[in-house]
Parts: sequence; C-alpha cells; structure tokens
Amino acid sequence: MKLKGRILELAVKKLAREATVEELRELDDLLNKDPDASAVLRLLLAKWTTNEQMSKEDTDRNFAKLMGRIKAVESHQIPQTAASNYKRQPKRKLITYLENGMTMIKNYLRSAFRNIKRHPFISFINIFGLTVGLTCCLLILSYIINERSYDKFNANAKDIRRVTRIFYASKNVESLHLSAIAPPFGPLLQSAFPDIKKITRVLPIHTTAFHYKDKLFNEQNSVFAEDNFFDFFTVPVVKGDPNNALKEPYSIMLSEAMAHKYFGDTDPIGKGILLDNVFLGKIKHDFKVTGVFKAFPANSHMHPDILMSFSTLKDPAIFGANSLDNDFGGNAFFTYLLFPKDYNTDRIESQLPDFLDKYVHLGGMAGNAKTHDGTKLTFQKLADIHLHSHLDDEFEENGDIKRVYIFSAIALFILLIACINYMNLSTARSVLRAKEIGIRKVIGAQRKEIISQFLSESVMITCFALALAMALAAFLLPMINHLANTHLAFNSLLQWQILVPVLLLPFIIGLISGIYPAIFMSSFLPVKVLKGIIKTGSGGVSFRKVLVVVQFSISIILIVATTVVYRQLQYIQKADLGFNKDAVLTMGYVGQLHPQYDAFKADLLKNAAIKEVGRSSRIPSGRLLDYQDATVLVDGVMKPIKGDLKYISADYGFIPTYGMKMAAGRNFSKEFSTDTNNFIVNEAAVRSLGWKTPQNAIGKDITYGDVSGKVIGIVKDFHFESLHQAITPLIFRLPSNNGYHVMSVKVNSRNVQTAVSSLQATWHKYLPETPFDFNFLDDKFRQLYNSEQQQGSLFTIFSCVAIFIACLGLFGLSAFTITQRVKEIGVRKVLGASVRQIVLELSKDFLLLVLISAVIAIPVARWSMHEWLADFAFHTDMSWWIFAAAGIIALVIAFVTISFQSIKAALANPIKSLRTE
Repeated sequence: MKLKGRILELAVKKLAREATVEELRELDDLLNKDPDASAVLRLLLAKWTTNEQMSKEDTDRNFAKLMGRIKAVESHQIPQTAASNYKRQPKRKLITYLENGMTMIKNYLRSAFRNIKRHPFISFINIFGLTVGLTCCLLILSYIINERSYDKFNANAKDIRRVTRIFYASKNVESLHLSAIAPPFGPLLQSAFPDIKKITRVLPIHTTAFHYKDKLFNEQNSVFAEDNFFDFFTVPVVKGDPNNALKEPYSIMLSEAMAHKYFGDTDPIGKGILLDNVFLGKIKHDFKVTGVFKAFPANSHMHPDILMSFSTLKDPAIFGANSLDNDFGGNAFFTYLLFPKDYNTDRIESQLPDFLDKYVHLGGMAGNAKTHDGTKLTFQKLADIHLHSHLDDEFEENGDIKRVYIFSAIALFILLIACINYMNLSTARSVLRAKEIGIRKVIGAQRKEIISQFLSESVMITCFALALAMALAAFLLPMINHLANTHLAFNSLLQWQILVPVLLLPFIIGLISGIYPAIFMSSFLPVKVLKGIIKTGSGGVSFRKVLVVVQFSISIILIVATTVVYRQLQYIQKADLGFNKDAVLTMGYVGQLHPQYDAFKADLLKNAAIKEVGRSSRIPSGRLLDYQDATVLVDGVMKPIKGDLKYISADYGFIPTYGMKMAAGRNFSKEFSTDTNNFIVNEAAVRSLGWKTPQNAIGKDITYGDVSGKVIGIVKDFHFESLHQAITPLIFRLPSNNGYHVMSVKVNSRNVQTAVSSLQATWHKYLPETPFDFNFLDDKFRQLYNSEQQQGSLFTIFSCVAIFIACLGLFGLSAFTITQRVKEIGVRKVLGASVRQIVLELSKDFLLLVLISAVIAIPVARWSMHEWLADFAFHTDMSWWIFAAAGIIALVIAFVTISFQSIKAALANPIKSLRTE
C-alpha cells in the first residue's frame, strides 16, 4: 500500500474512532517529521471531534495542504525518517502488539482490583456465590466422572460384551431378563461365530465357608473364573502367573486383603485352604493358592475377593462336565466375549435367533413356536453395565444414568443461579461506574475496549472463585463420600482430559456472566453520563427481572423435588409390606443341616425368645427369578397360563415366620400328606389366572413344573421385592427334596440378644465346623433403597445451596435497589408513611417476581417428579399442598431476605437522606 493511502486509511480510522493504539502510534510516527502535515491533520480531527462548523473553502484548503505534504514525503522532498519507519513497521508489529496487549491487560486487572476494593459488599456476593456454585459443580463433576468411569480401567473394555438372556411368558411379553446365562452358551457362541476372539465365564458363589488351620470364615465374594480371566479384566497380579494360575482344578487366587486375612504376612503361594459348603454342602476339598491379585478398583461392576479355577466345576460332585456342556437352564454364569478392536457386533446379534433355534430346544413350547420365541440373547457393552443395566440378578447393585442426568442438571442450575447473581448485580450497580465509562469514552476508548475491560474483570473474578472452589471441593469431598457412601476422588479432576476444561471454566463462565453487563454498560452515551443524565433503562430492568424469575423458578423446582423425594422415602419406610419384617433374622441354609433340621428347630423353639423358624428358596428383599411352565384347568382342559407365575420353595414355617395373612384357605400342614403336591398362591396370581375371588380359587387344579396338585390357600398380596416392582403373581410349593437356600428366624424384639446367643449356640451344636453368620431382614430392605437415600441427602444439600445462592443475589440486588431509593423513602416518611407501608412498597416488586416464578416452576416440577416417581410401582401422591408449600416457602425466604434491608431503610432518619436536596 502506498504511503498516501496508508495515511488516509489511518486518518479515517481515527476519525471513526476505530483505530487501535498501535495504529494511532503509527500515524503519529508517519507525521512526526512533518509539522505542517501534522498540524493540518490535527486541525481536521479537532473540527470533526467538536462538530464545529467549517466552511467548504477551509476544508478544501486544509485537505489540499495535507495532500501536498503527503506527496512531498512520497517524492523524497522531506526527510525520509517517517517513511523509513513506516517501511520497518512490519518488523516491529508483533513486539508492539505484545507490549500493548500486556499493558492493556495490566490496566484491566488493576481496574478490576480497584473496583473490587471500592465495592466490597457486592464483590463479596459475586465471588462467594460463584465459589459456592463452582464448588457444587466440581463435587458433582467428580461424581459424574466416577459413575462414567466404571469398567473403563480394563485394557480391552471397548471390545468386551456381556451376554444377557431374556425369557418370554408369551410372545413379546418379557418375563425375565437375566444378566447371567447358561454355561454352554459361551463355547457355542465362539464356535458359531469365529470373529469372537475369546470368551470367559464367571460363576459367583455368594456364601462359601473357607478353613485354614483354626481360621473359619464365610466369604461372600468368591467366584469360579476361567483361566483367561485376566485377559478380560485388567487387575494387577502381585504373586503368581496370571496366565496359568487358574488352569489346574482346585486352584485358588486371593486378593491381597484375603491373603492377609488367612495367612498374615506369610507367603500364601502353594499353601492349601479348605473349601466347604459349596452347592449345599456337596464338597469339602483343599484348594491350592496359586496367586494373589490387587483388589478390583471401586469403579468395577464386580469385586470378587476369591477366584477359583473354573475347571474345578467339571467335578461331578460340584457341577459336572456334562452340565457345563448341556445345561441350558442353569442361568448363573456371567459370560463375556472379546471381539477384535472396534468390531461392529450388529451382524452377530442379528443372527442370535437362528443360533438359539439351532442349539437350544425348550420344552413346553406351543405349536410351531421356535426357541427364539421363548428366549433371546443380547449383548451389553462392558462399560455400559454400571449405568445402563438394571437386570434381574446383577453381579452387584448398579448405578443409574438418570441419576447422572439429574445431578448434572442440578450442577448447571446452581452455576446458572450464580451467573445470574453476577449479571444482576453488575447491571444494577452500573450507575456507580457510569462516569468511569464516560471518561474512558471521552479520552478515546472504543466500545469493544470497554467490553473487553468488563469481560476481563468477570474472568478474573471467576478465576479467583475457581481457585477457592478447588480448595473447598478437596476439603468437602471426604464428607460427601461419608454421607453418600461413595468413593469419589479429587484426583479424578486432575486428569488432563478433565483439568483442561475445568481451567477453561473461568473464561466460559466469565464470558457468559459478564457479556450482558459489558454490552449494557458500554452502550452508555458519554455526554449524558458526564452531565449526570443516567438511566439504566426499562430494557435493563426487565432483563434483571427475567433473571430473578429464572433463579427462583429453579429454586422452587428444587424445593418441590426435595419434598417429593423425602415423602417417597417416608412412604417406603412406612408402607405396609403385607408381612412383618421386624425382628426377623436370616441366614444361609446349609446342606449338612437338612437331615437334622427338625431336631435343630425343636431346640431353637425351646427358647422363649425365638418365636418361629422357616425355610425357603428365597426371602423378601430379594428378586423373584424362579419360574417353570404351568397349566391350569379351563373348561375341563389343562391349558398353559398366559401370564408370568414365579415360585418359591417354602416349608411349613415360612408363612407364620413372616406373619403373612391368608385371604382364603390354609397354610401347608404336616397333617396333610398330600400337601407335598399342593400349592399356595397370592392374590396377584388369582387375578392373573382369571379366578374371580380367592375363595373361588381354592381347590383349583394346577400343574407347575412336573408337579400336579390343587390350590389349598391364598396368601394376601405382599411386597416380596422392592417398591420399584409391581407385586408379582407367586406360587408356593413344598420341595420334594432340599430346595431351600435360606432360613428365617422370628425372634422376640424385646430380647434379641438372648435369641441371637441361643441361635448361635444351637447352630454350633449341630454345625460345629460351619461359621455362624446372620443378617436382619429390615437391614436388607434398607439396602434396597440406599441409592434413593443417598439421592435424597444430596438433593437436600444441593437444593439448600441453590436457594442460598439465589437469596444471596436477591439480598444484594434488593440492598442496591433500596440504596437507589433512599431519597424516595425519606420523602415517604416525611409525608407520613409507616414502616410497614415502606417495607411492603419496597418488597412488592420482588415478591411479584417470586409469584411469577412459582407459576412457571410448578408445572415443570410436577412433570419432572412424575417422571421420577414412575420408577416406583408403588409411590406417594403429589398432593397440591406440596406445590403450594414450595411457593410459600420461596415467598417467605424472599421476603425475609428483602426485609432485612427494607426495615433498615424504613427505620433510617429521613433528614439524612434529604439533606443533599
């Protein structure tokens, strides 16, 4: 570009106030060696800036002089210093830019710091609100990171699938969805689909007794695992060879905690440990310790402490090779498949129905129905199990993706409230900085520079708040872990994938919360500002009102949510379960006890502290997973039932032990020898089978599995499973052999310790080598709702935080607004207004905003909590008063917050406020 064009370009930019600092310096540099040209240009600029009228002749003459001086420079008729400097300018441009940028940033930071010192109250509210909001976000972020990290520590996690199995009661009517499948499926799948690189199976044994010398323990987390187990699950092996440790039958690997528990500091490798009581006491055998592994990480969907070699199961006394190859009914084996890297499994999944039809043949299939009409196999990604899988008989209780979404929304709500505080208070106090803005504009500051200044202040404040929030989160995290029974780690926030976005938060939040105040304040006209004519404008006020409405809408939604969650938890605790769960002890029923059970029970009942004893295959608080084909007599013909009918093997004492009520008929009795072929059903089964009334069902013929008999009793409906599930149609039967897994003992609630001591003594009398271990049934029911309890606690905490931040902002906004109305308050008092009238006058606008918030929030809260309660088959009602109470609570909180400032202003001496007039 020629020199003439460059000078004109820079001059035009300066006249339009669009020139940067470096461009202004460049223009001065070009003219500093030519006083005449400089004087002419400065005259033009002065005339332009002051809007002074200039005649056309003067303008033409001055412009001609300027052009002449420019031509003289270009034709080398004046010294070349300016032109030479211009030519060298590109070399200095980067350095000049950096110097100017650093100077500007220092100036912005200095201004921001002075502004914080000048207005400490509002600055404190902004910084404190952002700190609390960011702390909550960091805590919730650590929870989300933990939940989404499950099983991703495994090296091949992306390429591992778990196989699940669905059963249908009738076509497309799902009866059961199991997370474990039958043992033959794994090898058959690998044989049928060569793309599957490896398969591994895991069989959990929930209660197993282990002996080592004089040490005797019941272990809950032992499994049989195949020798390629560690090819799937990346857990460090500290002793032994992970590739060979589980190859030989009767080999065992222990976690470090288990190794220390049994062997202390002694090296356990090669030592023997006696396994007792597997599969109802069918085996006693020494296992050789072949390895020690580190504990599974907390973010794993399973946590076995003991691994036993899978080849041990080939022993006929335990399971048998034939059952491993041919038993398609023993759905207890967790089966995992390893595929090639980034393999798309859709093609294999589409072929699974044909695979089932080829290899599996189910009995009881009607007509031309195929196997895949009665059962189905599906694949699950390993990393999806924790948050997306809630199947029957999971390895452990999983999390819930809905909970992650809920707490993510809460984090965003809290952060939004904190940002709204900043926007509201910044725009409200804009009148205090109006003259500052006016002066900056007069001395040449452009609008974008003013915007940059305010945004930099916002970012600086957010950076400071983030630093405080990081420290506060690290301090609070152990308390949150204790309260919510979680394993959150602050280190999870220090991973670079997380830390980089976290460090970018101040810029994002600073821009979001500062952009509106910056644009709003940079729009002030300097002439009006410096004359004292400053008004925030109706648009600004309206926008602040919208922000207050958003804040309190969120707060009311959280109040409703907290109330509904609390009421549901109370409903769960107080719900009539249909039986008495109090003072019931449960323990595993071992096979050695079966031949002498009658004598054992008689000894127990000699103690008055023990009221009743019963046995069953499952107990309330567990899942109903067992069912067989059933037929009932309809119009003289036995026809298959259409619904789902689960069963429990129960003895004569089970129903009395739990205090269940009979709707019709009687309990099983030893006085009737035919009861071994008869059945008891619940009221849900009566309805499902089409019998009109419980009385009408008595004596009906029914075949269940391979047993045909009559219905002799109807037990009233009771909640066997959690309140998340509907009451399932259920049938009780006396097993022909030992089909019991659990023993339940009803004790006197006033003498529990005596009953436990008597039970323990009697146990060791009959089972001297079996550990005595028991649980209280009410504890098991409490565990069913652990996640809801944790959710309720965290909901309450974060809701209180959100409401507190909203009130903090309202407190600051009301304080500032009242400060601007001091003279008005003084005039009102002089004219006779009472304190009550003044308080109401100052509060009504804010209270109106809270009422509007309630109108907006209540429908949203009702919909969201209706969706949450939908996860419970039995739940509390959302009464109208919950929403009314939430609105009233918000009004009261807002009124109390505002009143603190309103009353103070109303009681002030009006003479002081009017003295300046």
